[in-house]
Formats: sequence, C-alpha cells, structure tokens
Amino acid sequence: MRILTASDRALLVEAADLDEAMRLNLAWEGVPGIVERIPGARTVLVRFDPQRVSAADLAIVLASTEVDGGHLPRSGQVTVPVQYDGEDLAEAATLLGVSSDELVNRHLAADWQVAFSGFAPGFGYVVSGDPLFDVPRRSSPRTRVPAGSVALAGPFTGVYPRESPGGWQLIGRTDAVMWDIDRDPPALLSPGVRVTFERVRATARLAENGDSPGAQRRAAAGHAVPDADPLVSPTRPAVEVVRSSLQLLVQDAGRPGFAALGVSASGVADRRAMRDANRAVGNRTTAAVLESVGGMVLRFRGDGVAAVAGALGSLQLTDVDGAARPVAQGEPFATVDGDELSLGHPESGLRYVIAVRGGLRATPALGSGSSDTLAGLGPKPLQPGDVIAIGDDAPHSVEPGAVTRDLPASGDVVDLEITLGPRDDWFTPAALETLTGQEWTVTPRSDRVGIRLQGDAPLERSICTELPSEGAVTGAIQVPPDGQPVLFLPDHPLTGGYPIIGAVTDRSLDLAGQLAPGTRLRFIVKETS
Repeated sequence: MRILTASDRALLVEAADLDEAMRLNLAWEGVPGIVERIPGARTVLVRFDPQRVSAADLAIVLASTEVDGGHLPRSGQVTVPVQYDGEDLAEAATLLGVSSDELVNRHLAADWQVAFSGFAPGFGYVVSGDPLFDVPRRSSPRTRVPAGSVALAGPFTGVYPRESPGGWQLIGRTDAVMWDIDRDPPALLSPGVRVTFERVRATARLAENGDSPGAQRRAAAGHAVPDADPLVSPTRPAVEVVRSSLQLLVQDAGRPGFAALGVSASGVADRRAMRDANRAVGNRTTAAVLESVGGMVLRFRGDGVAAVAGALGSLQLTDVDGAARPVAQGEPFATVDGDELSLGHPESGLRYVIAVRGGLRATPALGSGSSDTLAGLGPKPLQPGDVIAIGDDAPHSVEPGAVTRDLPASGDVVDLEITLGPRDDWFTPAALETLTGQEWTVTPRSDRVGIRLQGDAPLERSICTELPSEGAVTGAIQVPPDGQPVLFLPDHPLTGGYPIIGAVTDRSLDLAGQLAPGTRLRFIVKETS
C-alpha cells in the first residue's frame, strides 16, 4: 500500500489491485475524520476534514487497515439490452486479437459486476473475470459520445448515461436508462450490482440531442419557466431573468456525500462570495444564490433585500419609473416590486454571486438546488423569462457588506497555492520545474468543469503508460497527453485516466473560480511543516 498526497484535504491510497481497493473502501466506512471515499481501478481517494484529523494521523490509520478475504457484497442484478453496432467494435476486436463476433460473444457470456462509479452520475465501472477484456482507450478522445453508448476501456465496460466527451472504445448502444433521479437507487449500475448484457437486434432510436428519453423528461422538469415552476406563485416574491449572462445558474453549497453514485459535490465556484452575499442579506451562509458569468439583468417581484458579491463591475438598480441608482458591491440594498438589477461585464473576476433575503427556492436533486453542468443535475442554466421563487428562511439580520476583494482581471498575474501529487512522479524533473517556473494563461475553453491552461512549454511525462481510472478532487491539476494542464472546478468528473500532477489548496479554490480568460497564473507549492 502506498499513500500519496492528493491535496491538502485528500490522500490517494494505492492498492495491489481492484479487489483490494474495493475491500479497503468498505473497511474505511465510518473512520473518524473521513468525509468521502472515491474508489478507483487500483486506488481509493480519501477526502478528510483537517479540523478532525491530520493527514499524517489519517495515513497511519489507513496503513494499518487489514482487509478480509471474503466475498465482496453483491446488491442485485440487472440485464442491459445491447445492440452491438459500435463504431469501435472492429478496432477493439483487432486490439484484443479476436473477431468481432467472438468479442461480442465473450462480452455476453462474462460474469460482470459493478466495481465502482465515477466520471458522471450513473456511470458504473463494470468488471468481469474474463481476461480478454483489457482494451486501451482511444488515442484521440471523442468530443461527443451519445447517451446509451456501451464502451470498453482497460478491464471495464461502461455505459454513458448522457451525452459527453469520452475516450472509451464504443462497441454498442442501449436504451436502458442509466440514471433516474426518481429511482431508488438513481443509478441502474450501482456498486455491487451484477450485470448481464443481452443482445438485441434493434433498439429504439436514441433521442437526437444525445439524452435518453428518461433523461429528456428529467431535464425538462428541472428547467424553470415563467410561473410554471411549482415553487413559483404570483403572490410570493420571486426573481425574473430579463437578460441572461454567458452562464446563469442556481448554486448552493453543493451535494457532497454521493461519490458512490458517481455524483460530485458541485456547488458554487466561489464559496467566499456566496457566504459574503448571504451574510449581507441575513441568510444562512449556504442558502441558494445565483452565479453569473458576465453581465445580466434581473427583475424583482415583490419587495425584498439583495446583495452582489464576487466579481467586480458596474451595478445599477432601476425602478419602474426609470430612475436608476448605483449599487455598492457587497452591500445589502432594498428592492421593491418591478425593480431591475443590471450587472455590467466584470472589470475583474469572472463570476458574480447574487443573494436575496430568504434564499432562492429550487427543486432539490439529492438534497441540493445547485446546478451541476457536467452531470445535468439540478436546475438548468437560466434563460430570459425564467422565474425563480424566493424563500423565507432568513434567520439573521441584514449586515453591512464584507471588505471588497482584490480579484484579477484578464492579463493580470495571480499566484495559486498547490500541493504536489499524487502523480507528480509520472513527470520529468523538468516538467515539475516548468509547472511552478512558468506562467500559465487561462484559455477561453474553460468552464465549471475545468480551466484549460496554456503554457509556452508543455509538461513532459516520464511514464507514458495508461493510468487506470482514479479519483480526483476539486482543484486537481490534470495533465492530458498534450501536456497543457486542466484545473478542475466544482463540476469536474469524479474519476479520470490522466495523471494529476498537483492540486490547488482549499484556500485558493475560490480565487480559481474567479479566473477569467486571459488571466495569467503561477503555481506556488505549499510549504509543509
């Protein structure tokens, strides 16, 4: 067993194989200080609360764990109908040295079981005892893999629950709904489930937008529309979107604790901004807020109090008679029915956070109203005409705003504190020097999943073999084959197959969520005592 640093709040434990990783994951249920566990192909990522246990003390507990050799628990059985017509079927068969027919027959006959979940909600890593199945990923991942695609990578079979990018070998497709928030459990392929694949000659055509019919219905149900949302009432306060931004989302503290289902915590990208805005209006610090990338216009229904934190830009409140007045960033301000709040393009920072007294009311998914853009959980991105209900949970008095933060603008240089690991040993000494020695530029190809960075010199790997899928934390710095890093933000996949060279520390995460395209950054390694 090797125990590696995954961040300042997480350890990555290497096991001998998948079986031992599954046993260790079960053995650590209820260990004090552990917040969440994310099993991988040969690892378990252990997130911990540093207020309850130190990394050093937790490592001693983990290293002393003994696992029994009994059978791993099973939790039911499902049958997945598959039409074996995938684009990569012939290539995968060639890579395995068999015919397409033999690959299909072996796939049908194998004893499959879900080992763990990751990548996206409902994506189960399904493994069998047939040694045939050990397939390399595609050298060039697809930008679009349709929902229902049945695929191979390494020793695993997986089914894509919704349309997403992916580098697995596609061998077929199914109309089985992998993820249904109204089902118990929501994931069809949850850990421990035994899986039988059944060949069918034809399946119903998948939805044109890449989502299964069940996913389409759930997506439609999560989209707020004027006065159609069950939480919206003409007699209650609400906020209407007049003009949307590049991305306008409902966010809260997220939904931690569902890693076993393949669900990341998600939540607001700038936690400090959420706390500041909520405190200003007297809410609980975790109350649901709006998170906006760029400028927008909101109209208030009914009287209330609001505050804007996060990015810095021009803020203006206009009443029904057209009289306008400026709004101070971070300060609470009164609103009356018909007032419109205009937010200009941020002059520094990237994301505004808007809180209203009483909090926003969004239909929860797994206990949270936050929007997870990768998983498709929670309310959809808001559009003009959408209406969001305002709640009445404001237990505190209105407070003066917090001190305005000094956030970077495009072109500025900022420092982000990081820890190295868990896979820094997969890179050359020169790459480690490059990571901290050169500036990295935030590219426009960035979102809540991750910030794509560009540097003059790419990071060179010393180990070029495939990395079995393993867990990743928010703030992880993953390095794809081109050597240009991706810094994971709240909507990142739970597991991945590219090495992670380091991770942004918890106290730098909020700043990372405010980096606009064009911002330059330097990574500073955290000094350990």
